[in-house]
Amino acid sequence: MRIALAQINPTVGDISGNMNLILDAIDHAKQDTADLVVFPELALIGYPPRDLLMKPAAIRMCQQALARIAEKCSDIAAIVGYPCPSETERGLALFNAAALCFDGKIQHRYVKHLLPTYDVFDERRYFEPGYRAQEDVNDVASYKGVRIGVTICEDLWTDPAVIDRQLYHNDPVKDLVNKGAQLIINCSASPFVMQKHDKRIKLLQNTARRFNVPVFYCNQVGGNDELVFDGNSCAVDKLGNVIGHCSAFESDLAIVDTEVSTPLRVIPMGTLESAYYALVLGLRDYCNKCGFKSIVLGLSGGIDSALTCAIAVSALGKENVRGVTMPSRYSSDGSVSDAEDLAKRLGIKFHQVPIAEPHQTLETLLTPHFEGKEADVTEENIQARIRGVILMAFSNKFNSLLVTTGNKSELAVGYCTLYGDMCGGMAVLSDVPKTTVWALSKWINNSENSPLRKAYNMAVIPESSITKPPSAELRPDQKDEDSLPPYEILDQIVERYVERDQSADQIIEQTGFDRDMVLRFVQLIDRNEYKRKQAAPGLKITGRAFGVGRRMPMAQRYDNRKTLEM
Repeated sequence: MRIALAQINPTVGDISGNMNLILDAIDHAKQDTADLVVFPELALIGYPPRDLLMKPAAIRMCQQALARIAEKCSDIAAIVGYPCPSETERGLALFNAAALCFDGKIQHRYVKHLLPTYDVFDERRYFEPGYRAQEDVNDVASYKGVRIGVTICEDLWTDPAVIDRQLYHNDPVKDLVNKGAQLIINCSASPFVMQKHDKRIKLLQNTARRFNVPVFYCNQVGGNDELVFDGNSCAVDKLGNVIGHCSAFESDLAIVDTEVSTPLRVIPMGTLESAYYALVLGLRDYCNKCGFKSIVLGLSGGIDSALTCAIAVSALGKENVRGVTMPSRYSSDGSVSDAEDLAKRLGIKFHQVPIAEPHQTLETLLTPHFEGKEADVTEENIQARIRGVILMAFSNKFNSLLVTTGNKSELAVGYCTLYGDMCGGMAVLSDVPKTTVWALSKWINNSENSPLRKAYNMAVIPESSITKPPSAELRPDQKDEDSLPPYEILDQIVERYVERDQSADQIIEQTGFDRDMVLRFVQLIDRNEYKRKQAAPGLKITGRAFGVGRRMPMAQRYDNRKTLEM
């Protein structure tokens, strides 16, 4: 059988547009003489649709669109993911389903069994699990003499060799194989996380070998809000050999013949390269799907804003990016010159708006009201908030998306100013630790795989922006390490506490870091939840980002420094 993996980039809620993407892919698959074309999970409405699933009109539109798609499947079959109304009298009103269409009709459907409710996933909020559907719904379907078992995303994630802790009591793949499935299809919407695709490949190979069946995996591609989907759809034969693979981070259509395909040598992207492409795709799609044609950002001359600017240029093109430097009385000459150097190298629009005068005006205005109070962080934050006002003015005037430039390390411990440098509509680096910011910047400048290095034939980020000590420059001679430990240490604390959920004692025991320092910064992570709740949405590239996948209370008194008092 010739099977097409249709790796499309749907827009959440654009049911008509997504239908047209599906119909176009079906036409291309026909031209390539495919017998069957497979689409991602919930392809008709896009993933994640969240509370759009609660709108009956949206569900009706999906049903109408699916019927139209089925009509086009006259000499080809298609498996399409969609939200399906439940026919049960109790429970939630929807299933997460995939329809098998051929001969102009919907011939069979499968309902997702394993509904993830962790990290960014919340499917039990919307869907009934498949085992509560009609008995015949999840049977194996036959097409062209092949018995096909359809699964949806999480249904495949049950391999004990890949999953440390089994979250579910049943195995949908095993059930389908026991019913006679000769081929497993998986329709997915699996978000990008660095190094995740290696794990996926191992999962597919183990599943194929364990059950002695080929496994075909079709993943969504594109950015939807905070999530980026990397595509990387692929197929393995029953021996676990990769016999088909789609591109990473772009729409693709791959044809795989189950009878004659030969093993492929798949060379995965490196960690930094995949992180770069994920950030570029996430920012580009956020702009395109929200209607922004240009980007504006503040340029401090530092590494965070330089990297953010480079990603913005990759996403929308240099002609659609505007940088603004806003020197204060504390800004070094190098900050302004490095910002201007970056703008010239990348060829973007560049503005200089000094803030010394409005800063002085506000200080003069407020001083009588602060009588008897020493200058402190209040005056520092005024500068950041003046910059936020200026950048929002550029955003409004030019209808540009203002992107923030803060990194994950700063956001973790609250080393940022609410309503100041946190102003913006997208936080590009909010899931990128500072040490990774440096590594990514060096990769962009030096790697032979860097698109910017190839396009400009030079290092686009000034070397001084990479090597200078980081500073907010809100007071004389300020350096980040006046307030923070070295980022090489801070990033380990953040990664262990936020991503691995280690306790302060575990971090201290396993790293040997100073106890008081660890306790202090773990407490800062907890105390600054209120800032992160008001931050711009950020692009997720690690196992645990500050966003929809991390739901910590703001008004709480959990304290890692204390033990239980009896």
